[in-house]
Amino acid sequence: MNVLTRIGRCVAAYTLLALLAMPVMAVQMNIQAEFRPDPANPHLNKFENKTPSVGYCLGFPAQCAALNLFSLRASISANSTGPIAAFHTDPRQGAMFKVPTQWQDLTVIHRQTQEVETVRVRIMGVGSTYGVPNLVSLVGGGVTPLQAHGLLWTGSSWVYPPRSCLGTGISAYGSISYTFFWRTPLDSLCAKQARFDIPSMRYNYLEFAYELSTPNPLGMSSGEYTGSHQYTVGPGQDFDLGNLMMPSSPTLTLNFTLSVQHELKVEVPPGANRIELVPQGGWQAWLNQGRKPARLFRDQTFNVSASSRFKMQMSCERIIGDTCALKNTTDGHEVPLDVSVSLPHGLTRADGAGVSRQPLLLSGAGTELFQPGFYINRRPGTLHFEVKKDYADQMLSRGGTTYSGQVTVVWDSEL
Repeated sequence: MNVLTRIGRCVAAYTLLALLAMPVMAVQMNIQAEFRPDPANPHLNKFENKTPSVGYCLGFPAQCAALNLFSLRASISANSTGPIAAFHTDPRQGAMFKVPTQWQDLTVIHRQTQEVETVRVRIMGVGSTYGVPNLVSLVGGGVTPLQAHGLLWTGSSWVYPPRSCLGTGISAYGSISYTFFWRTPLDSLCAKQARFDIPSMRYNYLEFAYELSTPNPLGMSSGEYTGSHQYTVGPGQDFDLGNLMMPSSPTLTLNFTLSVQHELKVEVPPGANRIELVPQGGWQAWLNQGRKPARLFRDQTFNVSASSRFKMQMSCERIIGDTCALKNTTDGHEVPLDVSVSLPHGLTRADGAGVSRQPLLLSGAGTELFQPGFYINRRPGTLHFEVKKDYADQMLSRGGTTYSGQVTVVWDSEL
């Protein structure tokens, strides 16, 4: 018998330790935001939150849109560890909420490039559905459940928030339950004082409104950026429900995905891939005037749509120095061809200056970065091709011959 007793005690002790070691399930929620350029609103360069709202912002979308708020409902319940005393003076011994209303930063990282950006989030509202047993009896009986909810608390029912918080008009009630949602100004503590002893209390879930501050998508690469931010839940934690209400999860993790879908599109008119260099006014004007042209050139327009940073590069069939060359098909004589680019208003160089006749060089110097200040939608730019006077004179001295060469210009969003 002694042996059996010892075995029984050992098994019981082992089972208890195993139960204590079981982890509490952490709660995670996903928030997704997207940037896609909108031709109808080229100056609207913001992420759009694609996460469906639940609760407060689902019922009051216009109010939330005006405040830039969104709401979610976390599957975190809370139960009291003891009774709530009538007219308690310490708010921590009753029903209270204190949430992280200050901006908090989190890092999101591009899945492929590992580029880093910062997202900011703050909590601007809190709500739930509370339940208490034998509601009508708690307040002495003889009243309806709605009246009982009002009598149970100082300041009436929870549609009326504590003085430091803001109401939203959200309320619903049952025979023992009441649904509420309060907006939480900065550093506010929302506490309701009981007017009767409450033996036990429960919150069915944790609903919250949040505000996002996202980076400028025009400075970000296409693709997905991901990151997480963990809040703690419990007495004295980020989501503080007081000393009596114990949450079912000690943490709430928000997983963020920012999707950037940029556009970089260049449209060249039909036939524009063949460039003929001519004097100012054309060859006939030169022949009529009898003077050598100051230069040979051609300006070729194109249309560009861009919501992202990009660079421009050039490659050549023939090379002279840092630029392309044209070759005489008869005697092989070569002259340098200067190529430059002008971009529409809204596209700037890295130093913020506009782009007018920016030289395109084989080294890429000067065209490593162009960036939009807003979405550029099918606006005209120009490629300038030119042979300067000294070299044009050399070409004209070989009258009746042809110079040719191939130039490739690349607009590249992969910086």
